[in-house]
Amino acid sequence: MSPEPVIRHITLDGRELVILDQRALPSAERLLRLKNAEEVYDAIKTLAIRGAPAIGIAAAYGIYVHLANKDSFSIDGALDTVNLLKSARPTAYNLFYALARQEKIIRSGIDSGPMLDKLLDEALLIHREDLEQSARIAEYGAGLINDGDGIISHCNAGGLATGGNGTSLALIYGAHRAGKHIKVYVDETRPLLQGARLTAWELERAGVPYEIITDSMAGAVMQSGKANIVLVGADRIAMNGDFANKIGTYSLAVLAKYHGIGFYTAAPFSTFDPDTADGKSIPIEQRDPNEVLEFAGVRTAPMGAKAYNPAFDVTPSELISGIVCDRGLISPPFAANIIKMRDQELK
Repeated sequence: MSPEPVIRHITLDGRELVILDQRALPSAERLLRLKNAEEVYDAIKTLAIRGAPAIGIAAAYGIYVHLANKDSFSIDGALDTVNLLKSARPTAYNLFYALARQEKIIRSGIDSGPMLDKLLDEALLIHREDLEQSARIAEYGAGLINDGDGIISHCNAGGLATGGNGTSLALIYGAHRAGKHIKVYVDETRPLLQGARLTAWELERAGVPYEIITDSMAGAVMQSGKANIVLVGADRIAMNGDFANKIGTYSLAVLAKYHGIGFYTAAPFSTFDPDTADGKSIPIEQRDPNEVLEFAGVRTAPMGAKAYNPAFDVTPSELISGIVCDRGLISPPFAANIIKMRDQELK
């Protein structure tokens, strides 16, 4: 499988970061040109770019473009820029992973010219690594999808969420290219419809058969026998296998367990947080209640209504059939096997 992405939505143009504005999809393909950390922060915060690997890549480039467009900068000022981008969203671990790599270069204290070169090289490397990780995820997970499978997806874990062809969607693209007859049941993913707007847009471009379902239809789709596997992405994976993903993922895992069908998450190993023992320690982003109280900018709830709007939930490891990452397929017991995989890489 080629590591080249089917969707190029993150590019560097000189000293500008160019991204596809995902808020406008599928109605329009609008590009944003970002020249400083404040613009990159806003793009991440408002979901113009989203998906754990993708925001890590954007943040790494964001450090470079911000400093490259300044006449001069100090190490303390550069570290302030790192901290600004860290505060954009709290749950996705790839954001912190990528910024930690850039922070290490900044703290090395080298002169500004060589530092900029190193920051650029590191951002390009992080982007290239994600391309390759996406391809390896597809290879390691290829055997999970059989000819004739119905697959439930949630949110968007495709090219738009990464620098490559996605995490769990990379498996689907691979199965489709291999000639397997599959159909994807795309959870619309309330409240911001990342499934209906983004995953459906990707699958349409790739020619993969799909149908959009409301989130509450997933149980009925499983009960009817239309779907026999659930594939989702992840924003942060704890060392015991618990993981955070878009709100509604936990419900899918419970339903899959009841109906006896496979439930898998896919993510690069950079999504595993070595400092988080279990899911209880994963910070969960709380977003604007108006995302729930409105639909496409139109108020749908009474004016006095309040809303609870966590962006993510945590799925416990006992509900997971396996984790597909760029180093292989991890099976239970997850705590032991995650540590074993980490230690093998360190040798």
